[in-house]
Amino acid sequence: FRFLNEVLVWHAQGEELAIFPAIEAVAPSVAEAYERDHRGLDAAFDALSAAVSARDALETARATAAFKFHLDLHLGKEDAHLYRLMRERVSVPDQGKAVGIMASTVPQDRFPELVAWMFPLLGHDDRENMTRIWQMVMPPPAFARAKQLIQKAIGNDWAELTRRIPTLA
Repeated sequence: FRFLNEVLVWHAQGEELAIFPAIEAVAPSVAEAYERDHRGLDAAFDALSAAVSARDALETARATAAFKFHLDLHLGKEDAHLYRLMRERVSVPDQGKAVGIMASTVPQDRFPELVAWMFPLLGHDDRENMTRIWQMVMPPPAFARAKQLIQKAIGNDWAELTRRIPTLA
């Protein structure tokens, strides 16, 4: 759960640095609610961390449920609203720039750990989307390394990803 929170912190920092300003330019006042969600997730993590540290099984279960509920709602809203606005109203070059800035919030020495953790958790559509975004924003040598990490992380599912993105093969 601590690594999950690190990933969420990188995600929030990246959105606040790059995605929110891009959205505000085309849909003013939208990002504020998502920033509030980020602060709520920070508080939910603090409650979960305190419960785990106290070794209180019941409070840990409650805090885990609350954290998951908040996270699921937040990510669902982002998919349905925030990133839809991004796709529909922000130019592709500006989307690429924003995603590049967002990706830079992940410490490079932790990137292999992130890929190994995240890609097995994603479904085929999200893997394809994430891979295409990285292919668009990463310099070719960096993407070649990312591609190797993805292939290792998803094992036999690599065939499906290369079917969807033939240029990976």
